[in-house]
Amino acid sequence: MTLYRLVRLIEMHSNELASCLLDRVHNSEATPDYKLVPDEDLRNRVYEIYLHLGEWLMRKDELELEQRHLRIGARRAQQGVPFSQVAWAITLTKQNLWGFLKRQSEMERPIEAFGELELLQLLDNFFDRAVYYAAIGHEKARAEVEKELARATA
Repeated sequence: MTLYRLVRLIEMHSNELASCLLDRVHNSEATPDYKLVPDEDLRNRVYEIYLHLGEWLMRKDELELEQRHLRIGARRAQQGVPFSQVAWAITLTKQNLWGFLKRQSEMERPIEAFGELELLQLLDNFFDRAVYYAAIGHEKARAEVEKELARATA
């Protein structure tokens, strides 16, 4: 499949992918504090990522990627989710997508392998940046909480 067709496939199944990921996060021993995150919040954030993934992959809109994941990292910090679990949830998001693509993708011609390899490379890049920006958002939110606590105890 071409890169464009793979991206369209992801977008068309973003709802299904989000539901599947919600189950994976709830069933993972590595994300116990995600019980602090309302299901609808997690599902909506993941749905948006899958739905708009093509925009970043095709246009490489770094600012939008940064802003979205800064907010996600900050929100999870405010909800009391440790960053290690945020990072694992992002990893689960990527694994969920790769599993879906593996089940859906059938190469019809050798040239399509290049489209799939290109997509995998772009996805790795996207998720690496997502973890980085979520970490920054998480750290900033935690620093704000610590400042507030210091002011309250002073």
